[in-house]
Amino acid sequence: MFGAFKPTSSLSGGLLWKIPWRLSQPQKARQRKRLRAVDAVIATVDAALAKQGETSKAVERWKEEMPAEWEMLPKDKYTIFDRKEKKYRKGVHSKFTSILAI
Repeated sequence: MFGAFKPTSSLSGGLLWKIPWRLSQPQKARQRKRLRAVDAVIATVDAALAKQGETSKAVERWKEEMPAEWEMLPKDKYTIFDRKEKKYRKGVHSKFTSILAI
C-alpha cells in the first residue's frame, strides 16, 4: 500500500538493536563515578544531620539497605533487574544510567 515508504518494525531495526548491552571501559568508569557521587551525597547529608544532632529515617534506611560503590558486585554496578529478560538482568547503557543518576 505504501510502496517504498513501508513502516519498519521497531524490533528489527532502529536504535533498539544498536546499543550494546555491555559497557565500554569509559562507560564503566562514568557509572562508578556516578555511584561514588551518590555515596558522597549520602555521607554529606548524614554528616550535616549529625552535626545538628538530628537523624533521618530515609538516610538511615539507605545506609542499612544500599551498599556503597566499593561493596557492590560488578553484576549490580553494570546491570539492572528486568523481569522480562531471559536471566532477569538488563545491561545498563547511557539511556538508563542517566535516569539512574537522577
